[in-house]
Amino acid sequence: MTKVRKPEIRVRVAPSPTGNLHIGNARTALFNWLFAKHHTGKLILRIEDTDLERSSLEFEKNILNGLEWLGLKWDEFYKQSERLDRYEKHLKKLLEEKKAFWCYHSKEELEAEKKEQTQKKEAPRHICEHKYMNHESGIMNQGAGIIRLKVDENSHRTVRFEDIIRGHVEFEQRVIGDLSLAKDLRTPLYNFAVVVDDHEMKISHVIRGEDHIANTPKQILIAEALGVSLPQFAHLPLILGEDRSKLSKRHGAVNFDEYIGAGYLPEALVNFLSLLGWSSKDGREILTKNEIIEQFSLEKVHKSGAIFDVKKLNWINSQYIKQFNDEGLTSLVMPFIEKYFGKQDKVFVLKLAPVFRERLEYLDQVKEFKYFFGEPEYEADILVWKKSDKEKTHKALESVLEILSSNLEWEIFDEKYIRSELDKLAEEKFGGDRGAVYWPLRVALTGEKFSPDPVEIARIIGKEKTLNRIQVALKKP
Repeated sequence: MTKVRKPEIRVRVAPSPTGNLHIGNARTALFNWLFAKHHTGKLILRIEDTDLERSSLEFEKNILNGLEWLGLKWDEFYKQSERLDRYEKHLKKLLEEKKAFWCYHSKEELEAEKKEQTQKKEAPRHICEHKYMNHESGIMNQGAGIIRLKVDENSHRTVRFEDIIRGHVEFEQRVIGDLSLAKDLRTPLYNFAVVVDDHEMKISHVIRGEDHIANTPKQILIAEALGVSLPQFAHLPLILGEDRSKLSKRHGAVNFDEYIGAGYLPEALVNFLSLLGWSSKDGREILTKNEIIEQFSLEKVHKSGAIFDVKKLNWINSQYIKQFNDEGLTSLVMPFIEKYFGKQDKVFVLKLAPVFRERLEYLDQVKEFKYFFGEPEYEADILVWKKSDKEKTHKALESVLEILSSNLEWEIFDEKYIRSELDKLAEEKFGGDRGAVYWPLRVALTGEKFSPDPVEIARIIGKEKTLNRIQVALKKP
């Protein structure tokens, strides 16, 4: 028996270089990449740069860098600006077959029409009388105008498609109007170029955000006019802020490179983005890239909006940070430390690795540990524990200084001994209130209300700095 060969899975990521890569683009690219990898298919990267006024090489480079940083390797690469001959060929064919026509309405006329329809709460559409004119040449433009597809406004047809995620979707053809295809033969518009590209690049599945659903019936009509087959559609849920409105700058960083700059790890971003609208079979939230690929399916993508929870992202990223050993984590944080504090001794930073592993959610947070790299600055008032006063605080610091200045072998730092001595001090002189002892010590060493354990800090910065900082605290007014 001859084995039937399954059609090759081919998906595309099609960003427009009119802005930097953002979270929505990155999530869509990732879902396409996961689907292709799961089915041993191909990922096509297509730069949709026909909008020459708004497109830039700088934005294109930003998008490519972001996708590469995530590890989303593509199999084929195209730019629409290099395919203008292809679009012109198909446009000429539609014009020759009288399926498309030149519309000569001015921009002002079209804007006025749209405004009137909006006021009447009608769906914006343009029904053009020019399609009924018998031009001697259907190809040549007789003046300023655009190319439109003829759409029967009197049709009772319903344009339908089965969406892998959304299910059955349909639109009435009569509300669509005569679709704009191109500004001229060499300047195709979005919906037309997309249909031509998806056909010629043999795209099997179009996986994109649900904000493109309204474009789908238009693309179906264009594909029918061209006589080409359609890919399967899968429209991803929108990414929402925590208030369930569409994700925007007011919810935090949207540009993807802000997360790269803040020191999030690519593996953690892949993990987090994969959970924006999809969940693993066993409900786990920490998964390797290979585990996600193995489990991924479009049928398991949710219909409801995906909440962008920064706290969850930070937690996931912290779990990946915890997987690094001291040497690996030191190498990761060094560029961020030197960004804020200048050149540092790597041996000293290595001592900080356990602190960073326990506390960092993203690498840029090393700037919060400035007391390891310089003397702390603070007001005397914050030295005082909430149940204490200035006099008791001064006595506590003097006693702590005496304990730490004793014949303690600092090179053999006995953390257990120091804690027992500080606990004994709290019990004997401060009624068992450990805060009266540990709080002023913490502030003296860090200048902060919140920090790692002060005994651990003392071990890291060493005896000389520890004693000096306590003495500075004692001189505070």
